[in-house]
Amino acid sequence: MTAFDRLHPALQHHIVNSLGWNELRPFQDAVIPRIIAGENLIVLAPTAGGKTEAACFPILSKMLTEDWSGLSVLYICPIKALLNNLDHRLRQYCELLGRRSTLWHGDVKQSARKRILREPPDCLLTTPESLEVMLDSPSVNSKALFANLQIVVIDEIHAFAGDDRGWHLLSVLERISKLANRDVQRVGLSATVGNPDILVDWLAGSSSRSRGVYLPENSGVGEADVQLDYVGSLENAAIVISRLHRGEKRLVFVDSRARAEQLATTLRGLEVTTFVTHSSLSQDQRKQAEEAFASRSDCVIVATSVLELGIDVGDLERVIQIDSPSTVASFLQRMGRTGRRAGAQRNCLFLATKDETLIQAAGLIELWKSGFVEPIVPPPEPYHVVAQQIMALVLQQSGIGRSQIPVWLKGFLEYANVDRLDEVIQSMLDRGILWEDAGILAFGQEGEANYGRSNFLELFSVFMAPPQFTVLNGRQEIGYVDEMTFLGTTDGPRVLLLSGRAWRVNYIDWPRRKAYVEAINARGRTRWKGEAQAFGFELCQAIKQILVSDSTPPEWSDRTNRQLQEIRAEYDWLDAQASVCLPGRNDEFEWWTFGGRRANATIAGSLSQELGSQVVATNFLIKFESGVGLDAIRVAIEAVDKQDVNFMRPQVDEAALRGIKFVDCLDPELAIAMLQTRLSDPTSAHFLLQQNRRLIAN
Repeated sequence: MTAFDRLHPALQHHIVNSLGWNELRPFQDAVIPRIIAGENLIVLAPTAGGKTEAACFPILSKMLTEDWSGLSVLYICPIKALLNNLDHRLRQYCELLGRRSTLWHGDVKQSARKRILREPPDCLLTTPESLEVMLDSPSVNSKALFANLQIVVIDEIHAFAGDDRGWHLLSVLERISKLANRDVQRVGLSATVGNPDILVDWLAGSSSRSRGVYLPENSGVGEADVQLDYVGSLENAAIVISRLHRGEKRLVFVDSRARAEQLATTLRGLEVTTFVTHSSLSQDQRKQAEEAFASRSDCVIVATSVLELGIDVGDLERVIQIDSPSTVASFLQRMGRTGRRAGAQRNCLFLATKDETLIQAAGLIELWKSGFVEPIVPPPEPYHVVAQQIMALVLQQSGIGRSQIPVWLKGFLEYANVDRLDEVIQSMLDRGILWEDAGILAFGQEGEANYGRSNFLELFSVFMAPPQFTVLNGRQEIGYVDEMTFLGTTDGPRVLLLSGRAWRVNYIDWPRRKAYVEAINARGRTRWKGEAQAFGFELCQAIKQILVSDSTPPEWSDRTNRQLQEIRAEYDWLDAQASVCLPGRNDEFEWWTFGGRRANATIAGSLSQELGSQVVATNFLIKFESGVGLDAIRVAIEAVDKQDVNFMRPQVDEAALRGIKFVDCLDPELAIAMLQTRLSDPTSAHFLLQQNRRLIAN
């Protein structure tokens, strides 16, 4: 019996006759028996490779064979755009079998939500935040809604697990499983995970089902056309794109919303049919751009990481990367958008606009060639998420017994290794966020004011959103900009750049945070708050190897090789076998470790204590204050070298703490300790301290 033969006969019929598929892909066949058997499973396969069908076909088969009723399947995605993209496909598959699939997220109308509650579908596509709404809202009978739940699919699981949103998802799954009163099966889908065997344990949580990973054959570098060119500016990048691969559909990634807008505008000025999409455009603007791009040829769409995920924009001929992402995983996601058609090859052209991004791209490419993909590591000690979940349980259960919290959050608390739960509760009691009576926790005065029924929307997300203004052209919503766009003085009216064109600001409604604009022909500019990229240890070490090497791979352009020679000449003092400390500007000594932001911060915290002065960590170096001499640095490094790296902690400031949502629920000591643990990298720090060092006086 083949794997296909194990599917329900009705599903087999529709796959062949209604969908017109002659056969399933090999990895889809391989996954069928494992999902049917009830395994908790992570499925790895290339972007746009059919992962959705690999999961949904055996699930739909089980639905028919076991006669599931009510809401039995949750399909969870990290972004609404991906849910919208998948909605049509899953609706079609379900309707062929006489079943129903529908959407629930922040943009779904209240009338549609009420219908879901009256007549639950068989499959619901949603986000973790919307699940939190269902659990906490007084208008939703969550116990009845999830009573028949059998399985949960988490698409693009790598986008969750590496940050606090993953902890939120895991805790929500634990609560829903308890409401369902069964061991709900869990399936995760991704194209790029460096440590799937560990991640599947995270996904499983408290589930006792068997767990495993499906890894496709020939995973890794594989055949791909990856090229690197140095163009020197964003304007030059636009010229290259306008002249290269004409007649083909090109997806261009830019790791900045502002630069994406600039590039799109420049390309249009060069008469290239160009669309733009990023997270600060309205849903309507993004949808128009993505649908237009999908239906066209000989055009370009400029995008940030929003198109890194599996949103379908049609068959792509080319992916072009302006400068470089900060991880191999992101690069693989982006390049994976190409090579979908039979005989097509995955490809990516890097266009570097600056010296620093040229060596970053070169290091990333060489790291990818080595077969390395970053492991997904959930951030440790998520005590602020614990606080959020306690408050969510207070809402969900109209008060929660202190002893019941570990029961509801079992898998989350155990995997996160959270051992200071009582401290979190006591801190919330001391601050009036919680109130306790006979072991039952409820909201205190502060908690009711900030997170109770009147403000419970604050509990649905674990991230703080920066203040933004909605930009409107008449009644049409264009997108969103940070408030700093309107701060300060300007000469004449402000001109924004949004959705690939310029807009003159006619009126700003400060109380309602709205800006009214009209389209004009002019140069505009829009700013968004962003954070400097934090590079990992492996990427920084790869960049160092690029700088100390004299090799020039044949797939790199002549311009790249010439520019690399000039850059390498500036770093001729580097030592391939050792780190180097030498004087920099203003006589401030710089220790060039190439250790990555977290490892350098780990060491810098201890060095600062030893020296009694400020020590600054960046991706590539550790900088000492002016006036700190080489002898003092040598003594401090030797002292730190004798310390246990597992107890070294970076320094943190109040600004970093303010960026963590729900931190006001925690005792300051616990909050600081949590952030220090998250910012440290003891393993890489140990390597750097053991590495040979050269201290150069001049």
